[in-house]
Amino acid sequence: MTQQLTFNLMPTRHTFTVSELTGKIRDLLAKNFTDISVQGEISNCRAAQSGHIYFTLKDDRAQVKCVYFKQQQRGIKFRPEDGLQITVRGSISVYEQRGEYQIYVEKIDLVGQGALQLAFEQLKKRLEAEGLFDASRKKPLPLLPSRIGIVSSPKGAAVRDVVRILTRRFPNVHLMLYPVRVQGEGAAEEIVKALKFFNKGKLVDVLILARGGGSMEDLWSFNEEIVARAIFASEIPVISGVGHETDFTIADFVVDVRASTPSAAAELVVQTRREFDKHIAELRGALAEQMRYRVLVLSRRIHELSARPGFRRPLDLLRQQRQRADEMTSRLALGLRTRLEQSRKRYTAAYLRIASFDFRVKIATFRLRLEKRTADLGVRIERLHRAKRERWQRLALQLQERGPLKVLERGYAIATDATGNLLRDAAQVALGDTVAIQLHRGRLSTEVKRKDEQ
Repeated sequence: MTQQLTFNLMPTRHTFTVSELTGKIRDLLAKNFTDISVQGEISNCRAAQSGHIYFTLKDDRAQVKCVYFKQQQRGIKFRPEDGLQITVRGSISVYEQRGEYQIYVEKIDLVGQGALQLAFEQLKKRLEAEGLFDASRKKPLPLLPSRIGIVSSPKGAAVRDVVRILTRRFPNVHLMLYPVRVQGEGAAEEIVKALKFFNKGKLVDVLILARGGGSMEDLWSFNEEIVARAIFASEIPVISGVGHETDFTIADFVVDVRASTPSAAAELVVQTRREFDKHIAELRGALAEQMRYRVLVLSRRIHELSARPGFRRPLDLLRQQRQRADEMTSRLALGLRTRLEQSRKRYTAAYLRIASFDFRVKIATFRLRLEKRTADLGVRIERLHRAKRERWQRLALQLQERGPLKVLERGYAIATDATGNLLRDAAQVALGDTVAIQLHRGRLSTEVKRKDEQ
């Protein structure tokens, strides 16, 4: 019989677990797609409470999930939202829990529309909806400010123009300059710090934000949300003089008064002084007119009075008044002398009484009185203590004579049931119950074998 040999020529197939397969795909994508740029349209954009942003990047035929972590969002000027055409830069990996591949975004750039302009419009729309631009919340400028605060760069031409105009029009004004950077990283934080500094101590009557012209990037610190909210929270009126007449920033919409240039901001403060001076001049003219009218009326009144008989003998009237004044002076002097003499007599009598008063005798008398009252009090306390002690002894003796132990000495006993209840009636126990009997000396335990309830 011929032996047949059978060979298995099929190769062994390796079976992956889902985790193994997903891990290999993840490693493959992470290795080959570490730094890529992808262009598309944002959809399904949502921000998590953690600050991370999740969205889908799509075109007309495909889509891919994207994750924009919070720590990667530093420096971005606009917020991603549905419908924006963008280019993302990042790496691809796999979210293993759902088996989805996604882009971990490191940077976002707008396609077409400028990022700064979009960020400007987004923030403007959001703050306007919150009411930060409402005219009803804007504070009026002070009529005559004596202290003016300036938030600006100390090296710029803008601050020199503001100081020159204010000192020329307001020679006695007190200016306070808080030096800040007006562009670049950290400028917005310095502006916020300056606004809080002036508000903390109410150091000035009005504040001026000043900066010369520049590009949108140069003016961007005045478009930051933290600056807008600091201006809105300021209790001191704020004037903005940022850029040229055609430049608008978010700060311009929030401040109480917007000026086209830094010099115009200074002119606005001066204008209130000019209006005040004008008002003073008007009041001065009205007062002069009233004085002229009053002088005319009084002049006519004098002419009328001068025609009366009394004015024909003014010397006699004057002499009578002088004589009356002399009489009143004499009477006043006499009254004062009399009052002074009476006061001197009262003082002398009081002095003699005080001199005759012997404090040592008075103190000895008080001491004897105190010692006598102390002795009396001691006697009373001893008497009360003795009476209380005797009463306590009587009560103790009565308690001893009438107490239950004294009764037990005479042959009586106290019976209680098993639970310790005092037995006063035979009906309280049954045959066979255990009864405890307390004698004068010792205690018995017995069993009820017979009882008579009569």
